[in-house]
Amino acid sequence: MPLKINTHCRCYWGSLACPRAAIITKKLDLFHENSGRYGYRRIHALLIREGITVSEKMVRRIMAEEGLVVLIKSRRKYNSYQGELSPSVPNTVNRDFHSEKPNEKWLTDITEFAIPAGKVYLSPVVDCFDGMLPYWTISTKPDAALVNDMLDGAISQLGAEEHPIIHSDRGCHYRWPGWISRMEKAGLERSMSPKRCSPYNSACDGLFGRLKNGMFYNRDWTGVSIQEFAENTFLNCFVSY
Repeated sequence: MPLKINTHCRCYWGSLACPRAAIITKKLDLFHENSGRYGYRRIHALLIREGITVSEKMVRRIMAEEGLVVLIKSRRKYNSYQGELSPSVPNTVNRDFHSEKPNEKWLTDITEFAIPAGKVYLSPVVDCFDGMLPYWTISTKPDAALVNDMLDGAISQLGAEEHPIIHSDRGCHYRWPGWISRMEKAGLERSMSPKRCSPYNSACDGLFGRLKNGMFYNRDWTGVSIQEFAENTFLNCFVSY
């Protein structure tokens, strides 16, 4: 679908109406090329890569004028909370997702991908220093093995003197003995969000949102098996994201 250009849309450099406004608007064809999954921040990043200097505010305004709205189906988030299974721990991170060095502060959570063939669950650990994933696991079951295997793999990446704080929500996986014993053995500090306070783990939720907008939503997964999704489509998209 070709992108219609609004003639009343202008931006100014100095005293002249800049012809870049039309270029910027044309570049928003990227929105349609990516099946309407890219919001103004992703479009802005692509424009910058093309050498077009423009503010996020301008991109957001043009997209609003053209009616370019990211189409996301409303889905209920996977919730692993099963009550207070063990004593809670302090919220040491307290929404401070900044870190001065690698392997100082980690975040973790679980998210669900539902396709016609079934469900796949992703359990990553995110380094607050650079947003990279030291380790992650996927499974068709959101069980203890999903998070424990992830934690074992993440710990194996640490140096002898590295003992990051690991922040999570209050889900059952992070309250079970297997998780707690691994944390204690590795000398890692636990931190938990307050009950029913999702902003306290918003950095992890943001990663999941960007991932799903980029490779999952608005695609037809009919005929794709769980194994194919997990081992091919999902892994390729996730690694390149």
